Formats: sequence, structure tokens, C-alpha cells
Amino acid sequence: MDRIIKLIRMKLFLTSAGLPPGTTEEFLRLLNKKPEETKVCFVTTASNPEEDKWYVEKDRERLSEIGFKVTEFDLEGKNEASLRDNLKDFDVIYVEGGSTFYLLKYVRKSGFDKVLPEFLQEGGIYVGVSAGTIIVGLNIETSNWNYGYPDKNTVGLKDLTGLSLVPFVFCVHIDKKDINIIKESTDKTKYPTIGLADNQALLVEDGKKEIVGGGEKHIFNTDVQL
Repeated sequence: MDRIIKLIRMKLFLTSAGLPPGTTEEFLRLLNKKPEETKVCFVTTASNPEEDKWYVEKDRERLSEIGFKVTEFDLEGKNEASLRDNLKDFDVIYVEGGSTFYLLKYVRKSGFDKVLPEFLQEGGIYVGVSAGTIIVGLNIETSNWNYGYPDKNTVGLKDLTGLSLVPFVFCVHIDKKDINIIKESTDKTKYPTIGLADNQALLVEDGKKEIVGGGEKHIFNTDVQL
């Protein structure tokens, strides 16, 4: 918990499934300009090991449908200097889902873990989708808990510490049938845990945290109200 990054300015929109109609309006309130004037960096790195990338195309189409200017981007082959140069003109960094372990590997290797806090401090907005949400928490071990479609650590990642931008870990794509399994897992871990259904998001804005979207809120190992 001591590793939590403290930022004066921070806007995060952490989701299971991007920007469905039920949460889009909440996200648009974070913007200081119209979608048509907003440049989105669409990071697809987590999908690189996946054979079926249908969800990437779906989310890209959704962003375009809303009106955003979308540029696809991959963290592989980048370094801190190139990231600072490439990301400086974007308003939003949207990190797509896929393999959480693979994504965290290249987040560290590229230096994105160092550049992202600077981007946020300058007023940029971060959107996480599935794996993109899990990596900003305290730890990514939830990604292979035994519910839904568990991730496999095919890259042999040893350190599962997340970016610690928020004091939680995340379970994504949850359904009612998953709650008991998740509860059993959270009982064995010290981490405050947030479960997000596909129509929900955790909105973080300059210290304020709120779960938005429909349905029951699932929060474990903490008395924090969201």
C-alpha cells in the first residue's frame, strides 16, 4: 500500500468493456473539449498475443462512433523518450484489454509506467479496458483468479505489482455467478477489491472515486463507499 502514487491531478476511467452507452456520458464529463476535438491514443499492446481481436475492432469503432480522433499505438519497441514524444499531443490514453501479464511486461519495458503519471499530471485522461484497468491497481493477480476467462502468465512475469495509481485491485467482466468465487479469493488476499461488470466503470477525478453505471456495486476488503 506504500507504493500508491500520489498525483495532484488525475483523471481515470477504469472499465471492463470500454465505453458502452450506459457509462459514456459519465466519461464525456471528464473532457474539456468536444469528442471531435479530442485525440485518443488507442493502445492495443495487450491484444498482441491474442488470435481473435474482435473486441479491439469493436472498441475502436465505438470510439469513432462517439466522434473521437483515434490513433492506434503499440508500446512494444518504445522507450521513455519516444513515449514522451509520441504521447504529448494526445488528450486521452485508452489502454485496450487482452493479456494482463503481457501488457504489464511492456508497460515496464517501454517506460510507460514512468511516462503515464507525467501525462496525468499534465491533465491527460486515462481509460482502462479490462487488462488496461487491472494494471493501474495494486496488483494484477486478480487476472488469473478462477472465474470468467482467467489470464495465463505466458511471459513468465514474476513481479505482479501494478502501477498503484489507485488503492485497489480489480476483477473485471464479473457476473452474479462469479461473486462467490471472487469472495473466496478476496478472503485470502489483503487487497481492497473492486468488481466491475461490463456496464460499470470506476471514475477517478482529482481524488474523488465513484463507481458509475447500472447494477449492484461489488467492493471487497474495504469499507470505502464508492
